[in-house]
Amino acid sequence: MAGGGQTLAEAFEAICMTDAPLNQRLAVYATRLRELNFPFAEAYDDLVARLMSGQIGEVAPRPGDLMPPFILPDLKGRLVALDELTRRGPVVVSFNRGHWCPFCKIELRTLAAHHEDFLRYGASVVSILPDRQTFADKLSRETLGRLIILSDVDSGYSLTLALVMWLGDNLKSMMQGRGVHLDAIQGNDGWFVPLPATFVIGRDGRVISRHVDPDFRTRMDVEDIIAALKSTA
Repeated sequence: MAGGGQTLAEAFEAICMTDAPLNQRLAVYATRLRELNFPFAEAYDDLVARLMSGQIGEVAPRPGDLMPPFILPDLKGRLVALDELTRRGPVVVSFNRGHWCPFCKIELRTLAAHHEDFLRYGASVVSILPDRQTFADKLSRETLGRLIILSDVDSGYSLTLALVMWLGDNLKSMMQGRGVHLDAIQGNDGWFVPLPATFVIGRDGRVISRHVDPDFRTRMDVEDIIAALKSTA
């Protein structure tokens, strides 16, 4: 998929253009990080180990649980409520670290590419991230406006689900060195982001299926999302 001699940016674009399963695309990107000796690969290993030891995500809603409600602003500043969405049909909710995260962008571009597949089941796809709306708009353009993108300021909603992680001083320094300044992107200097997670929610507001993994380099595959949506039909 991503051949030798490519830059990481070129590998990223090549990965996004393939039709491989989502987690295969993500694995290839993680491999390219290592092959190109990006320090992020080792730093991410350390972060995942810390998250696993802390059992992050253990108390997040499980299948059969009611998904806690939210009311969050979209890119136009309009408040969007979960119950408003579920009245129309099932909802796929993806928590993402931000518009700057390549793993999140690979996931969301993949979901956007399957827009028609989700519409067959009347499903909305929502990305919740802590970016201010100006920055989140960049992600909307990359996904062709096919997703509902909501800003969770200060990760307030993610906190209620115990799905927030601190990136740590090492990653903070590395990201700033590459021009990623979360203080500007989020409007605070906490360096907290959501643990990427996906929930498929039925019309009754209950969780049908979920993917919550301390290794944020894996996500719920499209096939699993569609299987969950089929169960609601």
